[in-house]
Amino acid sequence: MPTAAKTVIYRSKTNKTTGASPSKSDAPAIFSPTLNPLETEPFHYFFEFSPLLAAAFTPTLFFAFLLIILLLYASAMISGSEVAFFSLTHNDFALLREENSPTANRILELQEKPRGLLATILISNNFINVAIVVVSAYITEALIAPETFNLWGTAAADKLPWGGAETWAGAFELLITTVFVTFLLVLFGEVAPKIYAKINKIRLAKQMSGVLTFLMRMLHPMSRLLVKGTNLIENRLDSHSSVGTSREDIDEAINLSVGQEEDAEQEIDILKSIVKFGDVAVKQIMHSRVDVVAVDTTATYAELLTIARDSGFSRIPAYQEDFDHVEGILYVKDLLGHLHEKEDFKWQDLIRTNILYVPESKKIDALLKEFQTERMHMAIVVDEYGGSSGIVTLEDIMEEVIGEIKDEFDDREEVEYQKIDEFNYQFEGKTLINDACRIINVDTTLFDTVRGESDSVAGLLLEMSGFIPKKGAEFFHDGYRFRVVVVGKRRIEQVLITLPTVE
Repeated sequence: MPTAAKTVIYRSKTNKTTGASPSKSDAPAIFSPTLNPLETEPFHYFFEFSPLLAAAFTPTLFFAFLLIILLLYASAMISGSEVAFFSLTHNDFALLREENSPTANRILELQEKPRGLLATILISNNFINVAIVVVSAYITEALIAPETFNLWGTAAADKLPWGGAETWAGAFELLITTVFVTFLLVLFGEVAPKIYAKINKIRLAKQMSGVLTFLMRMLHPMSRLLVKGTNLIENRLDSHSSVGTSREDIDEAINLSVGQEEDAEQEIDILKSIVKFGDVAVKQIMHSRVDVVAVDTTATYAELLTIARDSGFSRIPAYQEDFDHVEGILYVKDLLGHLHEKEDFKWQDLIRTNILYVPESKKIDALLKEFQTERMHMAIVVDEYGGSSGIVTLEDIMEEVIGEIKDEFDDREEVEYQKIDEFNYQFEGKTLINDACRIINVDTTLFDTVRGESDSVAGLLLEMSGFIPKKGAEFFHDGYRFRVVVVGKRRIEQVLITLPTVE
């Protein structure tokens, strides 16, 4: 290639020993004897850019620039297709199935092999990036003369105590090439195309479906080898890994992924409830027997109608003598055809005797499956001695996930409490700990270390104290204060919970 003329200008400087100006022989090797330069200090070699161009703009160099533009475009499309394909939702797939076009069918076929698709994208992108590095190195060597790097290396070696001129020259050449290539790849090959793909995922997926189908067939041996190697490493890691993901990690992941969306608080609560759904026992959500509305089988028909009308429940347990001997469940809808019966109507024939008994320790996810299998909505909860502890319904299970469910007949609050201010809440002693935690907006596991076998707020205080406390007694845990407001002879009836203040 024809080289351009090189010119170096030096600042005038006299010889400190003789007082005379230095001769041409004192100039560096780059000095051109055909010119009349002025001398300068060696450090200023670093800032001389006159020998920057090593070659004229030749057709080969033009082809290299054109090639790197095409490679950057290919890298952008491949990188963008990764985001486009792997951000498609179920709704997008449904639309593509309805479209039923060749392009849509190609997208659906590619999505059936996600590991192979990802391996093809990564292999293709790496080949393209390597080609960009090679072409960029050629352009750098063609544009910047080797003498320029030598000049910079000499200046750096003169001023810095380590490294020689050749080392610094190579370092400058590597630095320029690396910065140039990194800038091109990050901006045009990663950031910009992935932002575009996030906005136009279906459009880009359609554009790249044919190309990726061809690449998957062409690179099948390599992608298959990569997928098998990945599966082997994954299986080995899974077999040797003994540390599982903690609930705190999952909660943090939920906060990070959903926390920025609108109305995220309710969605976060639902997701966290789903995560811990399998750890909740029936005892934690059941209605205690003292709060259950039930009817004695010896009651008259008029008494039954009064109980059904006042309670507003659609299912009422029927017992004989006491609640430990439940005979069955009375469905109030079965009474609709007998509203005008006489006082001696034998309503006991309407009791359905297929009762579902569940232990207190049963997990609610298993109970939900049992409800679905048996097609029932209510179960009697029994303790370890066979006595009836209370009842649990399908609605109780659903409320554990999505929160309180109310219909047009729910006039009273499911959990009765009084919010005095932002830091003080007064609950009934029978209020379940889980319900109280949801109301004061704290984790339901906060009191696990002191609750023992208790499920209610009153039971929590009994576990903490070991006896029935007097009115005004206070207990503390992790900054929370519990004060007994009303206490009867046998149980705590009202409790004031004070939240810790934020300092």
